[in-house]
Amino acid sequence: MTDTGDGSARSDRLAALDPDLREAVAEVEALGVPPWHALSVESARRIEDDLFGGDGGDGRDGDEGSDDGDGAANDDGDGVPGLPVASTLDLAIDGPDGDDLPLRVYRPAETPAPTLVFLHGGGWCLGTLDSADDLARQLCRRVGAVVVSVDYRLAPEHPFPAAVDDAIRALRWTREHASGVGGNGVVGVAGSSAGGNLAAAASLAAPAGEAPAVHTLLYPITDRDFETASYEANADGPLLTRADMRHFWETYLRSDVDAANPHAAPARADESVLAERAPAVVVTGERDPLRDDGAAYVARLSDAGVDAELLDYEGMCHGFLSFADAVPAADAAFDDLAAATRERLDAAEGERPAGGSGEPSDQSRSESRS
Repeated sequence: MTDTGDGSARSDRLAALDPDLREAVAEVEALGVPPWHALSVESARRIEDDLFGGDGGDGRDGDEGSDDGDGAANDDGDGVPGLPVASTLDLAIDGPDGDDLPLRVYRPAETPAPTLVFLHGGGWCLGTLDSADDLARQLCRRVGAVVVSVDYRLAPEHPFPAAVDDAIRALRWTREHASGVGGNGVVGVAGSSAGGNLAAAASLAAPAGEAPAVHTLLYPITDRDFETASYEANADGPLLTRADMRHFWETYLRSDVDAANPHAAPARADESVLAERAPAVVVTGERDPLRDDGAAYVARLSDAGVDAELLDYEGMCHGFLSFADAVPAADAAFDDLAAATRERLDAAEGERPAGGSGEPSDQSRSESRS
């Protein structure tokens, strides 16, 4: 969030945005929320809770549910306000730290279908299953995929690499149990902003022969470099600033040494590692400080011989896909990325072993949301 406190400065900063997006962002900024870097993590989470619901805790807002046997979801509709999907199901699996790792599964009307593991944004220190609900539903409906949204651990309570470990665990669990949640055995991974960073890291960490079918990254963070052209051009946002990103990195990493780790900065991965990765679909916006992060990652993948598609949109700022309901250009962009993602998922169908037959109850607790 950005609160300039100066109407004329705000107007100038928003002038380069798509007109419909400009109006939507102006409404958000009129709420007067202080910039993220000026808030304590606790205050930022309380604000997020007010905006999206949830418990404002350390990213563990999902109901772990009860052990109800087969973990079957309600296929007559999920009964939850928001963009409708066929059903939703809350699960808790065993996390890498021994605690529960909450997941929320969204099922499309037609199953079995490909599955996408989804990692939310929030600078590694914000974000919940509830704040990610709309994007998860959009992906489910537009891609026609089962979506497994992950309530990964957040910094500073759980610094790097905790969130990466959770992303890896969720991806592995989904590969093993895809058929139990309506999947057809083809599994990809997706994420927005910091979640895009985690999706890329999980893809990098996948063992040989187990790379996801696609990794779809929405305005991802791929390196800690605050001097790129897009950071210079969009240092003051809107919605995300260079100061915000400095704050998020400082909160996430244990030390500067971590910044060189490819699981924190995927664009720094060795070419030999990148060459074995899944196809990528990367979405960026012209007015986003992170635009060059996404472009650089696509360039690295392309140089390594990987199928990597960059979808870059003029007049769009960070988080623009969240405005798809109000901004026609964002709506069209969502359709673009959904089609590109589905194309890669469909290409992988039949080339990989089917997902395991294990039901969600194998190492999980589940609860239908109806």
